[in-house]
Amino acid sequence: MSPKSVFLVEDNQDDVELTLLAFKKTAMLNEIIVARDGQEALDYLFGAGAYAGRDVNAQPALILLDYKMPKLNGDEVLARLRADERAKLIPVVMLTSSRDEEDRRRCYTNGANSFVCKPVDFTQFVEAMRQLGSYWLGLNEPPPVCSKARP
Repeated sequence: MSPKSVFLVEDNQDDVELTLLAFKKTAMLNEIIVARDGQEALDYLFGAGAYAGRDVNAQPALILLDYKMPKLNGDEVLARLRADERAKLIPVVMLTSSRDEEDRRRCYTNGANSFVCKPVDFTQFVEAMRQLGSYWLGLNEPPPVCSKARP
């Protein structure tokens, strides 16, 4: 995993492809890892299930987390991330089509760093991805890396 990798958690294949295309159009060369639902995301981040044995010390620099997903929704995933020392400091941007104020309140209450509504227009979506990448992977100073993850 590259030091500035992005972890995209998105269940809609069209949105996955759209996001990957938007990052490509912005010339963002960071590695992008994709999980298709909330449970897969947690398994990846914590080295469980199909990802048992993965080096959990190598965590992404940014998580783009969809809100409405099967198995575990983004709110549940976020709550579990923030409750665990291994992932509580990873920046999480909720990238969602939800414009519901209660969803937004819940996400911020559970520790989201940002809540971004997915623009419908492709040009606007590309620009949103460019700005997200520029800020979170360029300007933002990430938290210090723990020398060893706890089990």
